[in-house]
Amino acid sequence: MLRDNDTPQTSVCVRCGFCDGFPCPLHAKADAEVMGVRPALESPNVTLLTDAPAVRLNTNPGGTAVTEVVIERDGSTETVTGDVVVVSCGAANSAKLLLASANDKHPNGLANGSDQVGRNYMFHYSQAVLALSKEPNPTVFQKTLGVNDFYFGDDEYEFPMGNIQMVGKSQAEMYKGEKPIETKLAPTFALKDIATHAVDFWLSTEDLPLPENRVTLEKDGNVRLAYAASNEESGKRLYHKLKSMLGHLGMNEEHLIPRHAYLKTTIPVAGVAHQAGTCRMGNDPAMSVVDVNCKAHELDNLYVVDTSCFPSIGAVNPALTAIANALRVGDHLLERLG
Repeated sequence: MLRDNDTPQTSVCVRCGFCDGFPCPLHAKADAEVMGVRPALESPNVTLLTDAPAVRLNTNPGGTAVTEVVIERDGSTETVTGDVVVVSCGAANSAKLLLASANDKHPNGLANGSDQVGRNYMFHYSQAVLALSKEPNPTVFQKTLGVNDFYFGDDEYEFPMGNIQMVGKSQAEMYKGEKPIETKLAPTFALKDIATHAVDFWLSTEDLPLPENRVTLEKDGNVRLAYAASNEESGKRLYHKLKSMLGHLGMNEEHLIPRHAYLKTTIPVAGVAHQAGTCRMGNDPAMSVVDVNCKAHELDNLYVVDTSCFPSIGAVNPALTAIANALRVGDHLLERLG
């Protein structure tokens, strides 16, 4: 089956080369919209509200259950109700919503009697680099390989270093678009030549949960993030381990260079991906926010089901773990509601 120009969203992948990092006009990627949102909307009992951020959770007078979700929509405030409320806003914003929902029964924020909401914020120590191959690299779907040989260290370093994986194939247009000033004087053919020979890597090292790495709220309600890197040495070791192998891989050994034109060599907190923590899961209500089923210890009908419940992050993309956990909690909710 080839591309259908009249209904492109029903076409299959045409191997265009612009995949990772780009939206697909054909809906041929197995992303969250295609695999999750669209099938869910086919159910008669599912309604999706867009441009409707949740700003507060209201509780009953006793503070034991959430009774309303306050949202902002079309310039006004509305409330949504339900027997069960699931928060899944991402690590920073799930914490923000709970903290912004403080009331007389929960003065430090909803579900925050333990003072753990917002704490233990984590995101991967990530590095994006490219090597220059001696031969052209014509691959289309480059992001299909990963190496975990050094995940738990090696003979020279006893501590975990993390994961080496390929990242989506860089294109000359990316260099121009992301860093127009730095690449202004570079001729297009030179950038294309670099892209043609580029082999792109993404290195992820585990972040460690530290209570002082945390999300709090400013007086105006915006997120304030306090963060200090916890595991830089392992990341540096992983980078040098990859660099030491290039000569055996048919690449120029001294040309492992930061992807400054597209992604910074070390992704800063402003470019955070894979964030986790802030509403950690645990059995002890004094040291955690939610229980093993992701239900808040202090409220009967509030669940937090995203990566914020993770007590640790590992050194790989947490998406599949988040999906698996959501399916697990979904089964629990079906049993509860049934």
